[in-house]
Amino acid sequence: MSLEKSFDPHAVEGRWYARWEAAGYFAASGDASRPAYCIQLPPPNVTGTLHMGHAFQQTLMDALARYHRMRGFDTNWVVGTDHAGIATQIVVERQLQEEGRTRHDLGREKFVERVWQWKQTSGSTITRQMRRLGASGNWSYADTEGQKAGYFTMDARLSRAVAEVFVRLYEEGLIYRGKRLVNWDPVLGTAVSDLEVDTEEEDGRIWEIRYPFEDGSGGLVVATTRPETMLGDVAVAVNPKDERYSALLGRKVVLPLTGRSIAVIADDYVDREFGTGCVKITPAHDFNDFAVAQRHGLPAIEMLTLEAKVSAAAPAAYRGLDRFEARERVLADLKALGLLVSEKPYKLRVPRSGRTGVIVEPMLTDQWFVKMEGFARAGLEAVADGRVRFFPEHWTTTYQHWLENIQDWCISRQLWWGHQIPAWYDDA
Repeated sequence: MSLEKSFDPHAVEGRWYARWEAAGYFAASGDASRPAYCIQLPPPNVTGTLHMGHAFQQTLMDALARYHRMRGFDTNWVVGTDHAGIATQIVVERQLQEEGRTRHDLGREKFVERVWQWKQTSGSTITRQMRRLGASGNWSYADTEGQKAGYFTMDARLSRAVAEVFVRLYEEGLIYRGKRLVNWDPVLGTAVSDLEVDTEEEDGRIWEIRYPFEDGSGGLVVATTRPETMLGDVAVAVNPKDERYSALLGRKVVLPLTGRSIAVIADDYVDREFGTGCVKITPAHDFNDFAVAQRHGLPAIEMLTLEAKVSAAAPAAYRGLDRFEARERVLADLKALGLLVSEKPYKLRVPRSGRTGVIVEPMLTDQWFVKMEGFARAGLEAVADGRVRFFPEHWTTTYQHWLENIQDWCISRQLWWGHQIPAWYDDA
């Protein structure tokens, strides 16, 4: 027998891995007499292939699983793949785009079939990569599809579990449907989570606009970085401690370009050092303004559609314009009326969708939410009484700040691919 001049890991590792898996070395026995050890792999998205981050994470988990297995623990490393609603839908939509088609050309049913086909391709690639890495996962555990690929987060059993949990939480009053501001991606046409929004500093502009008093005796100068949304203003706000404007509280100004009269109000949210100290309040398109409007009982005028075009709630001259076209038109009209006081460079914190790169719009839409107050309180108590500890300890402060300021969790998305909310609506 001759010895190869160089080591060929592909042949050796492939042969041994197949032998280990066939012998059932990675499976859990369910033997109650042995100590149990179970960890779950955060499932990779079926959006393509694994990257170095996956390899690093899986190496650490594999080391833990093998270590406990060799110590005699009944070890179950639960592995699988994630359907990844938004991310996977984008991948398939881009494939269709290259073919000169959209998902609307296919229709929902055919589009979902196309995504399932992609899932088979991507999922198979991912599990092959994991096996080549030597990941000693329990491939048969929760493998409802019979492919020895672990679980898939949208297989029949897990879909049933999602529906069951949704109904239980709804019946317990912990899930509700409401109209609230969410991060809206106008390209995808869906709400997106805070984690899917990348906010970075960019060079922008700030404008100062004069809002005349209703009685013609002068006016207020308002600073804004989004002049197009003034079409949905419902008030002008100042800080209650700002003596410059204390005598003007309750007075009415005429909202330029619309003819509507809106009130001057006081709210602690206003930063006296920002611009002129007067800010416009547009509840339907700004999270802070929405909170101000709720405190003062103000309405919300939705001046943008879900496609980020000016809606029918705005004056006729602007309806149907893209939001950025509307900005240019609004500025030109304000200048023509002598109401555009100034324009200056300004550093902006711009929220962009991590999926499409477009600027995200705060949008008032009907969505499903999970009430977080009780969950957050329980999470804080678990750390306070020592049941949960953080290493390093300084992460405790980050955790507490997160839960003390958490908002209700928006769980609905306007997608074709993913778990469907088990709710039906009566149009009558």
